[in-house]
Amino acid sequence: MMHTFNSKLPDTGISIFAKMTRLANQYNAINLSQGFPDFNCPDELIELVHHYMKNGLNQYAPMQGVYQLREAVSTKMLKLHSRQYDPDNEITITAGATQALFTAISSVINKNDEVIIFEPAYDSYVPAVRVNGGIPVFVPLNNNDYSIDWDLTRKNITSRTKLIIINSPHNPTGSIIKYSDLRELEKIVKNNDIYIISDEVYEHIVFDGNEHISLMRSDILAKKSFIISSFGKTYHTTGWKMGYCAAPGILTAEFQKLHQFNVFSVNTPIQYAYSDFLKNESHYLDLGNFYQQKRDYLTEKIKDSKLKIKKCSGTYFQLLDYSGVSQLDDRKFSEYLAREIGIAVIPLSPFYKNKYTEKIIRICFAKTNEVLKKAADLLNKI
Repeated sequence: MMHTFNSKLPDTGISIFAKMTRLANQYNAINLSQGFPDFNCPDELIELVHHYMKNGLNQYAPMQGVYQLREAVSTKMLKLHSRQYDPDNEITITAGATQALFTAISSVINKNDEVIIFEPAYDSYVPAVRVNGGIPVFVPLNNNDYSIDWDLTRKNITSRTKLIIINSPHNPTGSIIKYSDLRELEKIVKNNDIYIISDEVYEHIVFDGNEHISLMRSDILAKKSFIISSFGKTYHTTGWKMGYCAAPGILTAEFQKLHQFNVFSVNTPIQYAYSDFLKNESHYLDLGNFYQQKRDYLTEKIKDSKLKIKKCSGTYFQLLDYSGVSQLDDRKFSEYLAREIGIAVIPLSPFYKNKYTEKIIRICFAKTNEVLKKAADLLNKI
């Protein structure tokens, strides 16, 4: 006799990233779909991990994370954003940013709480909200530049709104928030019990002389925010799955109640290695220039193609408008590219829960210039 159960995520299947990577493998296509570098992290970082492994630091780390790493993160945030987070009770080292996002959402969301999610949105937000009984409320970003429509946001705030999720630099669009966005958000949350998750995993990948505006720069917002980031995005080590969450003590206490029971602690020798490596500030301070060169290299190679290049101010993703070459929907067009052209991309529609009909795809340029040149040659043939 087969037993049945009620799925907490009945509409959730395999992610678009897994599907497109599978197509890339099937057709031996260049994979610009999933967001990870195809080059290695610095040798020095690997040697540091090896050093701490050989020196016996291979058992459980403290639940909150290795103190030296929490202290290094606190020092970095103070220097870059003038905000002091106490390493003892305001910083948690996590098994990647996705785990931090899930834990933060689970910390504050109860049944029927509403969560403002700006579309297009990274695909882990909605399942985490729904599995906790929350209700996602979707607010589309402005079509022209993917900025936040604050008037529309205010119209969607209700007495049940518990959380707003901000993502800057933004995946998948590459847009970034400004100080004016902080001021608008302050007005919304100042006198109520609305909390914020600020997904800042691409914090060091910002272009064209702009700077990353963290929510921790606002006294009002910092008191109500979980600030989440990723070592993997910064140090080309996405497979190591390590991130962190900074939040006021009262929020961190609630966060750690859950954190201790879903992962408890994360990889010990890697934490020690990162704590040493953070002392070399050039690795993260120069990251924006590193990826801007890759963005510019790729866009220069495809500037004469029939694809329209959308503005990208941060992250290592570039949006391309293909409306001039095909009327296929973005999923079918992405499948066509993998099957017939030999390049795997990501359609934008999976980042939306509402109906989406624009002709836009996302490509990842965190690749060697050799791979980007081959990809550009293929894109120019479309």
